[in-house]
Amino acid sequence: MEHITLLIGIVIVTALVFDFTNGFHDTANAMATTISTGALGPRVAVAMSAVLNLVGAFLSVEVAKTISGGIIDEGSGIQPEVIFAGLVGAILWNLVTWLAGLPSSSSHALFGGLIGATVVSVGLDGVNGDAIVMKVLIPAVAAPIVAGIATLAATRLTYRLGRDRSPEDTAKGYRAGQIASAALVSLAHGTNDAQKTMGVITLALVTGNVVAPDSDPPLWVIVSAGLAIALGTYLGGWRIIRTMGKGITDIQPPQGFAAQTGAATVILASSHIGFALSTTQVCSGAVMGAGVGRKGAVVRWSTAGRMVVAWVLTLPAAGLVAGAAALLADQGNAGITAVAVLAVLACGAIWMLSRRKPVDHTNVNEVGTQEPVGAVTAALRSVAPPPAGAVSTAPEEGTSESTPEQTPTPAVASSTTR
Repeated sequence: MEHITLLIGIVIVTALVFDFTNGFHDTANAMATTISTGALGPRVAVAMSAVLNLVGAFLSVEVAKTISGGIIDEGSGIQPEVIFAGLVGAILWNLVTWLAGLPSSSSHALFGGLIGATVVSVGLDGVNGDAIVMKVLIPAVAAPIVAGIATLAATRLTYRLGRDRSPEDTAKGYRAGQIASAALVSLAHGTNDAQKTMGVITLALVTGNVVAPDSDPPLWVIVSAGLAIALGTYLGGWRIIRTMGKGITDIQPPQGFAAQTGAATVILASSHIGFALSTTQVCSGAVMGAGVGRKGAVVRWSTAGRMVVAWVLTLPAAGLVAGAAALLADQGNAGITAVAVLAVLACGAIWMLSRRKPVDHTNVNEVGTQEPVGAVTAALRSVAPPPAGAVSTAPEEGTSESTPEQTPTPAVASSTTR
């Protein structure tokens, strides 16, 4: 019993570490467009998002119940070490994609990790296939499409309503709208993503016979999960904010307002009915819809295509890592210790690689910069969006691509002056 108690404690700590990485990995969902348009300063934006993520964690437990009693069969012999291995797979995938500046799904990394570890340790019988299809895969396909279409319509309506007003007259109002809609996305993110960690911790408590099956998350679980995701959000995933804010399309305040409002509506609706969807996919779909919705805007479809490929890879990639971790963890105390040590070393290595070329609140909006090409970044280049400013496109109407940090080459300069 002491062993199980200690192991459950390790699982809880690991789950909160995942929640922390989820926070800084998904900060871009709420704040990338707000920061890129200058509606809020970077530090103020992530602080506001952190507070609202914490508040959102207390509004619902439907998604947590989907995780703790839906995807994985609690009665199939799942042990805490299986959940531990699943979390390790999710954390490592989150950090790898963060290093590459890739807005992948933290939610699908978690699902993939849990499924991969369960299949290796228990077999396919430990996975509820119907729940995965209905509450994970179908929302994964439908949510970004719905968010994109809704945002496209909202963007066109927004520009139509303001067609007789100068941009200078409407800019202040749209920026205020962006702040309000970004706050709504942050609140919605807390109601969806923070609950996934609550569900994992509750699942661990059920496997250790600490709480009864089908129980709601205890209050201390809700508080700790909310605080962990809020802290991660405050630190800011600046690499992914740069990609979301600059790499897909050039967002103007009306587009940012429409994108965030559409995304928040989809996330809140899904949280209400218990769909554990990817907020990253929803917000990315909304940004693409905002790009299509503005006449003359440039949507970098090659970047969007690489993001979709990355979304497809997330479930199996996290599952493979988690499966390998589960195979090792099943060997007993020595195996669990080995998984923990290897995970810490891998996290440290990724952090050291990120320090070669830091991205933070002081340079998140700079264009024309290149991310460090380390071994991990090179391996993911085929699916990672290019750094902001790396795509050679003509400047859009009403925008300027030239900044003090980006000096056009003679060839580009001559092409833009003809």
